[in-house]
Amino acid sequence: MKFINKTTCAAGLLAVSMFAGASVGQTAEKTFITIGTGGPTGVYFVSGNAICRMIHKEAAEGRKEGRKHNIRCSAPSSAGSTYNIAQITEGEFDFGVAQSDWQYHSYNGTSDKVTHNADLRAVFSVHPEPYQLIAAKGSGITSWTDLKGKKFNMGNPGSGQRATTELLMERYKTPKDYFGLVTEMTSSEHSKALCDGKIDAFGYVVGIPNSGVAVATEGCGAYIVNLNTDVEKGLISEFPFYGPVNIPKGAYSSTTAPVTTFGGYATIVSSAKVPEAVVYEVVRAVFENLDDFKALHPAYSILTPEGMIKNGISAPLHPGAVKYYKEKGLM
Repeated sequence: MKFINKTTCAAGLLAVSMFAGASVGQTAEKTFITIGTGGPTGVYFVSGNAICRMIHKEAAEGRKEGRKHNIRCSAPSSAGSTYNIAQITEGEFDFGVAQSDWQYHSYNGTSDKVTHNADLRAVFSVHPEPYQLIAAKGSGITSWTDLKGKKFNMGNPGSGQRATTELLMERYKTPKDYFGLVTEMTSSEHSKALCDGKIDAFGYVVGIPNSGVAVATEGCGAYIVNLNTDVEKGLISEFPFYGPVNIPKGAYSSTTAPVTTFGGYATIVSSAKVPEAVVYEVVRAVFENLDDFKALHPAYSILTPEGMIKNGISAPLHPGAVKYYKEKGLM
């Protein structure tokens, strides 16, 4: 986290100063925070920038009313869940969007697919995000096992979809050579590749609806495959952060019947090393402007304050978040 204070030196340079521990509203320093997101077509990218928008909406500078928190926020596109957690661990990101399963595994050190970070802290959850197996029209894929010999995109390294896909590959006992071809495209690439015939299917963990999925479903008749076998039921039984998810008929034009799969939640995470006052202001900005926040994407339509502090929370809540939730009687 970078804290930059204007000085009056002759060269007019910016001097970097450290946050002194006072509440954000009591310091004249600007606090710059970074939120790791995901691909530019995904809901993670929207979520990070929606949070920044609420923070800047609350800012008092230049207006008669508002919060004198002096926070400035950026939410760049990134590789996704596990990458965001790794960057939070390294101190490069202050916050990040991450799947609830990788939040759990990072905090508890229970998977080698994500950086172990005992300082990882939950802030709030955003939206449910099912794992979706998207198959090309005419591919004949109606189950995971139908992927044998097919061209399959498992996702880019560092993404939550890649890690979850690898988990499914492990549980289904389908190594890379089970597929005819394995690619590592990002979420901004796989839909076009499917429509162009370069791949037959891809796995994607994302909220509904999603513009990237719509490129494939509306653009070339791709469809979502049911994942409701003993493998998925076993994952739901084993891990508290997973649950069954029903994708409703009509979610996309090719979704002519409900689809059953599994999934967790997209969550906002941070580090115990990020000051309590900063996390408090971030949470306050979103919760005090929740209707405006929800209007920024259809996936947020079901959000409630009660659900956001409970659903998908699989690491301890940050003290700054707890402070706000207690003030509002939510805890």
